[in-house]
Amino acid sequence: MALRVALIGTGNAGRIALRGLITNPAYELTGVWVATTAKVGRDAGELAGLDVRTGIAATDDFDAIIEAKPEAAVYCAMGDTRLPGAIRDVCRLLAAGINVIGTAPGVLQYPWGVIPDKFIAPIEDAARQGNSSVYVNGVDPGFVTDLVPLAFTSTCAHIEQVRCLEIADYATYDGAEVIFDVMGFGNSLDEVPMLLQPGILSVAWGATIRELAAGLGVTLEAITDSCEREPAPEAFDIAAGHIPQGGVAALKFEINGIVGGKPLIVVEHVTRLRSDLRPDWAQPAQPGGSYRVVITGEPSYTVDICPTSRHGDHNYAAIAAGVGRVVNAIPAVVAAPAGIVTTLDLPLVSGPAVIAATGDPGTEDNQH
Repeated sequence: MALRVALIGTGNAGRIALRGLITNPAYELTGVWVATTAKVGRDAGELAGLDVRTGIAATDDFDAIIEAKPEAAVYCAMGDTRLPGAIRDVCRLLAAGINVIGTAPGVLQYPWGVIPDKFIAPIEDAARQGNSSVYVNGVDPGFVTDLVPLAFTSTCAHIEQVRCLEIADYATYDGAEVIFDVMGFGNSLDEVPMLLQPGILSVAWGATIRELAAGLGVTLEAITDSCEREPAPEAFDIAAGHIPQGGVAALKFEINGIVGGKPLIVVEHVTRLRSDLRPDWAQPAQPGGSYRVVITGEPSYTVDICPTSRHGDHNYAAIAAGVGRVVNAIPAVVAAPAGIVTTLDLPLVSGPAVIAATGDPGTEDNQH
């Protein structure tokens, strides 16, 4: 029997999630919540970019989503710039008995030690009240920073360092709020954007650092972070808008989990708006962008992960990967005990296999 699922948010991630919920027979769509008035009343199939009518009209009434009584809600609303509001949304859903599987808020990937206990307690209380669970994941933070490194370190006799990298050109990413407001691209180097405010990097990726530490069975002494920015040599345009000469056009940051006085767990991001900027920084394994997990130990590994998609470039593929991780986890989260669930708690989650009618798995017309 199909699981009844609602979607919260139809931005870059939400649109892809909506497509998955509509086309996967394991799910029955019960409602779609949208943040913009222009989307209210539009059919879910249209919002997903599909040539189908679902009969589910988008709404900005959160109560209506709850009143439809879904078993789960996929939460893809913005969480980076409205963390208190996102947590309130999650608590409302959990208290109503609705399991939450989301791409945000990211701190819920593994909140213990990242945010104060007084903010965790209401989430756990709501989950107990509704006998429901919440799981937040994605690609990075997400499976590249928890599932993949833990799978490879499971083969090691000893581990000296685990480094997880995202190396990407964001020129085609059209999320203006993330590009300009959160990451500060296009701004003067004198300005400090939200992401680079003191302590924010260590919170934003602290959840994945602490989750990896728990998975590796180590106790962190500290979490530190650092960043470096590169100005644009001349003005140019990207999908999200205009980058003036001298505005930030490349960004590199690191978050380190310190054990024994050394960085045992490292998350590194190299984000460019042009591929020719800072050639001395890490380069992707494929044009545009890739992920890399480097394990130093016995044995050591370098694992390059190169997302691609039939529907878009590397940025689209990365978003699709993170969304796929969440959508495919719905049944496991619904079956999980009440509370905050992490990758350490779930069984191995995989996507639905599709057998092509021609026997050729590469024939797009036979994919569903």
